[in-house]
This record gives sequence, C-alpha cells and structure tokens, in this order.
Amino acid sequence: MWGVFPLYWTLLEPAGAVEILAHRICWSLVVMLGLTLALRRTSQLKAILRSPRLLALLTLASVVIGLNWGGFIWGVNNHRVVEVSLGYFINPLVTVLLGVVVLGERLRRAQWVAIGIATLAVIGLTVDYGHPPWVAFLLAGSFGTYGLAKKKAGVEAVESLTFETMVLFPIALGYLVWLSADGSATFANDGVGHALLLTSTGLITAVPLICFGAAAIRVSLTTIGLLQYLTPTIQFALGLLYFHEAMTPVKWFGFSLVWLALVIFTVEALRNRGRQLRFAAEASAV
Repeated sequence: MWGVFPLYWTLLEPAGAVEILAHRICWSLVVMLGLTLALRRTSQLKAILRSPRLLALLTLASVVIGLNWGGFIWGVNNHRVVEVSLGYFINPLVTVLLGVVVLGERLRRAQWVAIGIATLAVIGLTVDYGHPPWVAFLLAGSFGTYGLAKKKAGVEAVESLTFETMVLFPIALGYLVWLSADGSATFANDGVGHALLLTSTGLITAVPLICFGAAAIRVSLTTIGLLQYLTPTIQFALGLLYFHEAMTPVKWFGFSLVWLALVIFTVEALRNRGRQLRFAAEASAV
C-alpha cells in the first residue's frame, strides 16, 4: 500500500502539500475515532492519557509521523519520487544507528561495513543533487524514530494512531480554518471529486498504519525490516517508469551502493538471527 502511495497523492493537486497534510490528519482522526468506538477501545485510549511514559512516547511518535507524512507528500508532488524511495531504502540502516545512539546497542562488523557503504552512496548522491538528499533524510529519520517510539510504547495500533492524530489535530484544523478564511482552500473550490479525494485521506492513511502498528508489536524486527524493502522498490519503479524522473550515472552508482549495503545488512541479519535461534534451541534442549 505504501509503495503505490505516489499515485494517490498526485491526484490531490492543486492542493498544496501542507493543505493535504492537514486534511490527512483531520480525516485520519475521524476514521480512528470511529474505529476506537466501534471496537470499544476507549478504555485503552484513556489508559494512554493516564500514563506519562506513554504520553511522552506517543507524542514523539505523533510529531515524527507528521513530519514523515508532510515530507512524503511534498516529495511526491515536487517530482522527487526517486528521492522518496531512497529515504525508505536507507531507513533500515537509520534504524540500526538509532539502536546504537538511543539504546546503546553494539554493531557487528558487517553492519559497520553496510553503513560505511551507504555513507559513500549518500556522499555521491549529494554531489549529483548539488545538496544533501534532505527529503530522503527526513523520511528515513522520522520513520525510524516513529518505529522506535511505537516499539517502546507497545500500544495496540488503533488507540495509538487515534492518540497520535489527536495530538496533531488542533494544528491541522487551525491551518484549514485559516486557509478557508483566506480564500485559498481547495476543498470547497475544486469540485466534489476533489473534496471526496481529500476526505479519503483518512482511510488511505489509517489502513496501512494500523497494519504497521499491529505488526510492530507482534513481528520480529528482522521480518519487518525485510518487508519494508517492498515499499521503496515499488516507489523507485514508479519514479523511474511512470513519473519518468531522470537517473544520471552518478545516481545509478549511488543507488547501487545503497542496494549493496542493504544486501550485506540483510544477509548478516539473517545469519545472526539463525545463530540466535540455534543457541536458543540448544539451551532449551539442555
């Protein structure tokens, strides 16, 4: 679902990225509140409000996912789908670095090699772009932080996302009210079809995030990391084949280094996972 998102956000023009983001937040809250009531999760939502730790973690999650949504929409609607895909390609490596910086984890040799190769790739892409790939950095850093916050919070997907959109809602609604007063809002001025598309941002946003939130507390990080490669692969293909974005030789070289780093990282992670399972099996046998 996330892989084909670029096809959807381009349909929302002429609305700007910030207006689309504000609608996405507001309509997502409507959908999530409906789900919370329908599934009778209000007590779990109240539990979040009573826990300072959960409040802090999920407020952080709400801020970084808002940045992620905004950066993604801006990148797609400014013809940077390939750079958007780069952000999600390097996201697993950023997640590993967050583990080192935040959780004090130690990297194994192959992981350092993968991160070193990815760093060379980013340097090459910076030279080609003429500036660091800020959109990619924003998406990778924000989503990596989001996953970490959700993992530490351990809250179920529905009530977690409901709370996150509640935090962002006052700012989003205030911006939409200001746009309407200014006469520059597109919601009521560009036809019923456009208004319905903006309204559907809530459902489009909620479904994959609920799936991700549910998986984050049930599935191993290794499996999640492998599956997350699907998103940037689809996005990269769309940027290249559908949106016809230019790929210079330097960009191909940079992306090839990123893919090489991901191969090294993935193979090492799978081998380490296999070793852990064998050790656990031997320990239980004893």
